[in-house]
Amino acid sequence: MHKVTSWPRQAAHIAIRGYQLSFSMLVGRHCRHWPSCSAYTDEAILRFGLWRGGWIGFARICRCNPWGTSGIDLVCEALPPDARWYRPWTYGRWRGTHGPEAKAGEMPETTVPGAGHGPP
Repeated sequence: MHKVTSWPRQAAHIAIRGYQLSFSMLVGRHCRHWPSCSAYTDEAILRFGLWRGGWIGFARICRCNPWGTSGIDLVCEALPPDARWYRPWTYGRWRGTHGPEAKAGEMPETTVPGAGHGPP
């Protein structure tokens, strides 16, 4: 039974991988985010299924434009608590990015000169 329920996800994975190895290489890789939109969508579909992951990926592709976001944007670990199958737009993040978060009280080294280089 597991193989029957996972075939849509596998078909989407094969289609995305085919795009990455063919058309994407011809056009060039100019995504504004890391990971690329196709890798992001592939991970979202493999993690959450074709319906939910597809909407998450679609929202990311819509953000990838000259007026949209850029930078590190990772697939969320869990779905939003208000997301429902009959309101698929609630799965995606339509603004902002989901990058790595700093631990409490920790600042990135790039913003604090000399941080982590011995006593003050």
